[in-house]
Amino acid sequence: MSDRRYVETSALLRVLLDGDEALRPALSGEGLVTSALTFLEAGRALLRARREGRIDARGFREAERQLAAFERACDVVALGEEVHRRAREEWPAEPVRSLDAIHLASVRFLDAELGGLVVVSCDERVRRNAAALGFAVLPAATPA
Repeated sequence: MSDRRYVETSALLRVLLDGDEALRPALSGEGLVTSALTFLEAGRALLRARREGRIDARGFREAERQLAAFERACDVVALGEEVHRRAREEWPAEPVRSLDAIHLASVRFLDAELGGLVVVSCDERVRRNAAALGFAVLPAATPA
């Protein structure tokens, strides 16, 4: 596994809400990077899951604890001007939703700065575009 992994929200939520233990190793250890957007999206998804009864209060607290630990373990890309500029560009596999474009722009921004990123995502649009841009993508196949 590469030293640097960009974790997109769908992969994080697959672990936090669905308990996908097979994906957990890709979301731990050194070299984790993500967008500030990830924490907004994940926090909102946890609130929605609690409100819809998909998780109870205890599960919600545990997911919030895991989210906070993940945030401490990551280098976080701000939603700055360069990311916004890149997000407005055309992507290889359109259509791309705005939030996905921000993730992809963050990946490209980080790759220009650091190189050697692997993209960890369960979102097919993000995965398709990341692969088309030449990034390795994890997991090898998305779980059903």
